[in-house]
Amino acid sequence: MKHLSIIVPDGQSNLSSVASIVGAYEIFTQANGYREKSGEGGLFKIQLAGISEKADFYDGLFSVKPQVHVSAIAKTDLIIIPSLNRGFREAVSGNKMLIAWVEEQYKGGAEIASICTGAFMLASTGLLDGKMCSTHWSAEETFRQLFPKVNLQADQLITDENGIYTNGGAYSFLNLMIYLVEKYYDRQTAIFCAKIFQIEMDRQSQSAFSIFTGQKQHGDEMVKEAQAYIESRLHEKISVDHLSSRFSVGRRNFDRRFVKATGNTPVEYSQRVKIEVAKRAFETSRKTVNEVMYEVGYSDVKAFREVFRKITGMSPLEYRGRYNKMNAMH
Repeated sequence: MKHLSIIVPDGQSNLSSVASIVGAYEIFTQANGYREKSGEGGLFKIQLAGISEKADFYDGLFSVKPQVHVSAIAKTDLIIIPSLNRGFREAVSGNKMLIAWVEEQYKGGAEIASICTGAFMLASTGLLDGKMCSTHWSAEETFRQLFPKVNLQADQLITDENGIYTNGGAYSFLNLMIYLVEKYYDRQTAIFCAKIFQIEMDRQSQSAFSIFTGQKQHGDEMVKEAQAYIESRLHEKISVDHLSSRFSVGRRNFDRRFVKATGNTPVEYSQRVKIEVAKRAFETSRKTVNEVMYEVGYSDVKAFREVFRKITGMSPLEYRGRYNKMNAMH
């Protein structure tokens, strides 16, 4: 029988941590049960593993008791790291023993899955350097600053590379659990669990849920001014040449500084700002695709559709159909 360790981190205050611990435990328990009914026997021995007798969450409203101290687990096959609270640095520094244990187990053959902001703990091991990773879209900037060597794919719902799995934000961890059940058990068990817990299977992207607020946590004042300029002229098509000459910086140097500060090229940044405004228009008004497109400076429907799909993972019409209540009522 394989061994599954679900980490109970110390020093947390996040309800998402509890939800992801409980959700992972419940889904794998259900998968074991389904397998037992078919006469094959459970696949995993599932244990909550930690470094203290009890971990309190949300000012003591909930507490979780690890069943085993990590030092008592000589070898495990799969480790699940739950979501962390928003004080990433504190959460990581309070769990150094866990981080060292996770690294050691991976080197001994274990696979690791991180949920949401649990990617911060996983990245602290160094195991993600040079590898793909996802996390909650709202933590993208902080993650990039702390772990520049990691290939962050913030639009991906799930990444899977070299026995390391990560996923996007919040309750999308349910999709990762179904993905892992299919990987370790089989497709039939995954479908059963998806039906029991009513989880949509095979979702690939968290782009539709992302809210772009503009990457402003950097110290380059020229780039901040350029960002403000782009945001104040949504209806215009601004060229990078125009921007660089406006701020008296050579084109290549302007591009380089902009990417270094924001993680996006000026063109990508402009697209993301425009599409964020377009998303809000589709959510809150009855404007047509053409009206919204002109408002955000596009004149070619095909180009607008392509950029919209690239950023959100769906077409403008699909997006409006999903998120606009007024349309749903008619």
